[in-house]
Amino acid sequence: MAELIIDDLRLKPIADKVLAGERLNFDDGVTLYRSPDLLAIGWLGNYVREKRHGNVCYFNINRHINPTNVCVAHCRLCAFGRSPDAPGAYTFALEEIFERAEQGVREGATEFHLVGGLHPDLPFQYFLDLMRGLKQRCPGVHLKAFTMVEVGYFSRIAKLSIRDTLLALKEAGVDSLPGGGAEIFNPRVRKVICDHKVSGQQWLNIARTAHQLGLRSNATMLYGHIETEEERVEHLLLLRELQDETHGFVAFIPLAFHPENTALSHLPKTSGFADLKNIAVSRLLLDNFDHIKAYWIMLTPRIAQIALRFGANDIDGTVVEEKIYHDAGATTPQFTPRAELERLIREAGRVPVERDTLYRPVDRSKLPPGAPSSGRERGPRPDVTLTLNV
Repeated sequence: MAELIIDDLRLKPIADKVLAGERLNFDDGVTLYRSPDLLAIGWLGNYVREKRHGNVCYFNINRHINPTNVCVAHCRLCAFGRSPDAPGAYTFALEEIFERAEQGVREGATEFHLVGGLHPDLPFQYFLDLMRGLKQRCPGVHLKAFTMVEVGYFSRIAKLSIRDTLLALKEAGVDSLPGGGAEIFNPRVRKVICDHKVSGQQWLNIARTAHQLGLRSNATMLYGHIETEEERVEHLLLLRELQDETHGFVAFIPLAFHPENTALSHLPKTSGFADLKNIAVSRLLLDNFDHIKAYWIMLTPRIAQIALRFGANDIDGTVVEEKIYHDAGATTPQFTPRAELERLIREAGRVPVERDTLYRPVDRSKLPPGAPSSGRERGPRPDVTLTLNV
C-alpha cells in the first residue's frame, strides 16, 4: 500500500487507533464524517479491508423477486410502493413467482432475494406458502427473504409474536433475512421519512430475535437525506453493539438516498465523495462486520470500483431489472453479466470470487444439474419485476 498522508490533523489520533487495531468511538465517527480528507479516510478503510480480505472481492449470482409493490406504509423516502388501485400496482400469483424462480435456477442463481410492499390484503399464509413452494421446487437455493419491516408487519396481521412469526418463516424455508428498512434508526429522522414503518429499536429487536433463532441477516443504512453526521454514527454504533451481542449480521450495505419520484424530491443526490466516505467510515466503525458491500446499481459501476479501494470487499451481484432505485430515478443499468462484474473487479486490482449468501466460495462444478458454469449471461426478460439486493 502507498504511504498514509494525512492533511487533516484531526485524523491523526484516529489513524493511530486504526493501525493499532483499537475500536473507534462516537466522537471518532463524527470526526471522520466531518473531515474533508477523503483520501486519508479511504486509505484507512482500505488498510482494514486488505488486512481482513487481501485482494479478494466477492460477487454472487442471484434472483430478486418482489411478490408485490402494493404497500400501506406510504413512506416519503419511497418511489416503489403503490396503493392497491394506483397505476403500476401489481401482486404476483404464487405460480408466477415459482416460474420466475425456476428460471433463476436454470440461470445459475444460488440465492433468491425476496422483499416487497406491506400489502393490506395478502394474508401471512401467502408468504408461508411462497417459501414452502420455493423450497420444494428449488431446494438447493438459499432463500433470503423479508426485511425486519416486513416481519414486523407479518407479526401484526397474523397476531403472532415476533419470535413465532420468525419461527413460522424459518419452518417454511427462510434461510436468512436481507437488511433493508433500517434507514436511519434515530426517531427524529424516521418520523419524517418512514413514519409508518417499525421503529429503529423495533428493527434492532427483530434482528436480534432472528439471530437468536439462527437466522443470519444483512444490515443497511440509508444516508443522504435529512440525517446528521451524529445520527449516522449513532446508527452504525447501534449495529455494532448488536453484532457484538449476536454475531448475526453477514454484511453491511450503505445505501445512498435517491430522491427522484419521492416526496423528498427537493433534496439533492449524494456525491461520489459522500458515497466513498460512507463506505470507508462504515468499514472503520463496523470493526465486527466481515463484509462491506458496494452496491453498484446505487453507486454506479465506476464508483463501486473505487469503493473497492475504500473499504468495500463485495460489489453485489448480476442483478436483473432492479426496481426500487430505478423507480427513484437511478440511471445505472438494470443488469450486468457475470463477465462484466469480473472485469470491473479485476480492473480495480482485485481478485473476483463468486460467493453464496454466507460468503462461501461457489464451486460451479458441484452445483445441481441445470446451473450453468458461467452464471447468467443473457439479458432480463421484460416481464420480470425485481428489487434491491441488500
